[in-house]
Amino acid sequence: MNILGYAQKLGKALMLPIATLPVAALLLRLGQGDLLDIPFMANAGGAIFDHLPLLFGLGIAVGLSVDGAGAAGIAGAVAYFVVTATAKTIDDSINMSFFGGIFAGIIAGHSYNAFYKTSLPQWLAFFAGKRLVPIMAGLFSLIAGAILGVIWPPIQGGLDALAHAISSSGSIGQFAYGVLNRALIPVGLHHVLNSYFWFGMGSCQEVVVHGAHAAAKALPSLTKLCVDPSIAKSLVVGDMHTFQFKNVVTPEVTAVVDRVTDIVKTGDLNRFFGGDLSAGTYMNGFFPVMMFGLPGAAFAMYLAAPKEKRTEVGGILFSVAFCAFLTGITEPLEFLFVFLAPALYAIHAVFTGLSLVIANMFGTLDGFGFSAGLLDFALNWGLATKPFTLLLIGIAFFFLYFFTFSFAIRFFNLKSPGREEDPSAAPSPADKGHVPATDNGILAKQYLKALGGHANLANIDACITRLRLTVNDTSVIDEKTLKHLGAMGVVKLGENNLQVILGPLAEIIAGEMNTISPDEDLSDVTLP
Repeated sequence: MNILGYAQKLGKALMLPIATLPVAALLLRLGQGDLLDIPFMANAGGAIFDHLPLLFGLGIAVGLSVDGAGAAGIAGAVAYFVVTATAKTIDDSINMSFFGGIFAGIIAGHSYNAFYKTSLPQWLAFFAGKRLVPIMAGLFSLIAGAILGVIWPPIQGGLDALAHAISSSGSIGQFAYGVLNRALIPVGLHHVLNSYFWFGMGSCQEVVVHGAHAAAKALPSLTKLCVDPSIAKSLVVGDMHTFQFKNVVTPEVTAVVDRVTDIVKTGDLNRFFGGDLSAGTYMNGFFPVMMFGLPGAAFAMYLAAPKEKRTEVGGILFSVAFCAFLTGITEPLEFLFVFLAPALYAIHAVFTGLSLVIANMFGTLDGFGFSAGLLDFALNWGLATKPFTLLLIGIAFFFLYFFTFSFAIRFFNLKSPGREEDPSAAPSPADKGHVPATDNGILAKQYLKALGGHANLANIDACITRLRLTVNDTSVIDEKTLKHLGAMGVVKLGENNLQVILGPLAEIIAGEMNTISPDEDLSDVTLP
């Protein structure tokens, strides 16, 4: 498998542990004192965040295994414990954070694929097959942990230096991250970038406090803070301390320290929910884009379409725009124009970087457990800094996207939904009255046939919005039919890796395709 194809597979595997974040954020937020005030609920959500590296090991191992077996997940846990314990024994300063989970998941996933069918002599038969996988993963992890114990400290120092450079670069780092985040969407590698910023960049140590005040204002619901580990070491339990936070409206918080925990939070997302009042720098700017900017772009594309085609494109444009606004799932909308008009997508990427810069310039801070949609925005209103200001920025971005897209489409005569020269590129599934099957089983057979059947597919997988396929021959793929079936786009990664953008239906269709027998005759399946 080529590097790009493997990175695609790893990015998909990352989605399994990341999918736990919505429930973690929901429990953690609802359990806080300013909402339901249920400590066990808050601690339950916090426990998921605290063990996220372990979940990375489990999820990536399952995601990389050939059949998604639970045995791979067990091996992932074994590998994580062995890798981290071994490395930390060699050098106690090591903190691999989510990288430890990624290493463990990769080792365990490949160990499963290599040994899950292995036979052993009869007197060792009990340990054959899948039972052998955790054993081999543990042995490989012991070697990996010993190597990492030696080489990881300088790598960790380099990553810390990189994090410091990015965070201290201010607007430049924020803009670059926003642009890269969107630029990697078409190839599905944005999750790899996000993982570092949200789960690995920067760290803080949890401190339990009471009597918190900020600028003479009591903060009765604030019972935990997350501060720089070097500061945490100097705190005296029982004393009143003043904590400094960067990039916030109220940079100083005074509180009595009850306990300094051993819990270290890493990454912008973990620190935001962990009590670091300066976290959210690399999440806040996505709210204006996902909730307002892209819907503004969709409205512009709707009005730019010929009047006779607005009914045709309006339904899909408004449905994907509402999806972006409510949930923050933007790929179905982005893939409606990324290949039709790359220039519009380039503008979108630049605007995303600009949004992060402006959101931080106005002192806003916000975070999300899933994505930057209305659900997360409303849920985390009480945790956010200046959320109303962020809302106003979002409204401004609606008009920025709307007027920019409207002007660019008309002035440069760019393609957009409804304005395609080639009808086969249209996002609408209609073709001479044909409407794709509403039954997912039938639709899956149609997609399978358009992809060349089981004989052409070496692997069928999916993430939230896209089929991730390993194919034997890309030349037999019928892209025109795929688009008429409802696909928003087709992305080729090298000679044998293919992504089909379907929106939230992707995982359902992938599951249905995997249940179709390789021997089933698809000749009677009707295609548009």
